[in-house]
Amino acid sequence: MTELVTIITSLIEPTIKIVALVFMVILPMVAYSVYAERRFSAILQDRVGPNRVGVPFTKISLAGLGQPIADGLKFILKEDLTPGHVRKVYYWLAPALTMVPALLTCAVLPFGGHLKLPFVDEPFQMVIADLDVGILFVFAIASLGVYGIVIAGWASNSKYPFFGGVRSSSQMISYEISLGLSVIPILMIYGDLNLGSIVQQQHDKGWALLPITLEGFKPVFNLRDIALLVPLLISFVIFVTSLFAETNRLPFDLPECETELVAGYHTEYSSMKFALFFLGEYAAMIIGSGFAVTLFLGGWSLPFGLGGNGEESLFWGLVAIGTFFAKVVGFILFFIWIRWSIPRFRYDQLMRLGWVFFFEIALFNILLTAGILMIFR
Repeated sequence: MTELVTIITSLIEPTIKIVALVFMVILPMVAYSVYAERRFSAILQDRVGPNRVGVPFTKISLAGLGQPIADGLKFILKEDLTPGHVRKVYYWLAPALTMVPALLTCAVLPFGGHLKLPFVDEPFQMVIADLDVGILFVFAIASLGVYGIVIAGWASNSKYPFFGGVRSSSQMISYEISLGLSVIPILMIYGDLNLGSIVQQQHDKGWALLPITLEGFKPVFNLRDIALLVPLLISFVIFVTSLFAETNRLPFDLPECETELVAGYHTEYSSMKFALFFLGEYAAMIIGSGFAVTLFLGGWSLPFGLGGNGEESLFWGLVAIGTFFAKVVGFILFFIWIRWSIPRFRYDQLMRLGWVFFFEIALFNILLTAGILMIFR
């Protein structure tokens, strides 16, 4: 009986975190990322964008904040049409294969330090699964997302989705290599695969891209961290660019290129299955932003080593959580800004950038990092 109670108790905490993070934070962020994209693109193009939908049965518009709810209801209530010529089992499986890996990867992202609740002795660690191989878990699960897109293109039995699926497979496989290589300098510098430990080190010693802490009002830094800024900046540029390619965002949206492929791999989809592809894309964008923030921008920590990690009080725990999501929102806005500012590459340019430039630069960057670490050993 005691063992059963222990097992149930050990399951309660991760269950609460999953419900709180996935269903109360990530999924609403996905919905409102679509709204932010539409509003931000309207601002950049000097037009209005969605601004009407607000509180039902009233004239309160709330700047159109009810638009994602209306869009969700529209997708749910639309007729779910399955064309007769598709391979039905795989056709139904593909949208789930696109959405699920994006949500699974959030399990190892530390979205805060600790949360010390009143009347509870031990503070809660703000991560669903504190894995010692968290970075490897993210890459392993995120790489499964390509299967959903490839299967969707093949199962649709149509030429445009098929071309989109082929493009996606070659693009995502190509940029996964540079994405993985760009993270290696981070692992060499911090000597850990645990994402929580990497963020804690950045909290103590300064962010990867801002290696400065404060003692009183006096900035504290060392020459080793300043010298490592060069390879870290190179890693950051390669990582972010590869992230755009992995999430099929402009200027790397060739798999769903409307001007050539109608809508790409999801041309034959309708209703909620069509919506799942978009939800998967935006979920991957949010998790990718969280991953970039965790590795390069200090995760939940404030700049210059300010604040605490939440073990001291409830206040600093909530500040850490708010800091993490504020950085993620900033990164998402950067994603949207790039989409509506830069035209897409030609496909040969896209592949050349990945294989001829990023691959070699990432390898050189690893050697550069190793050299600097040896000099300051």
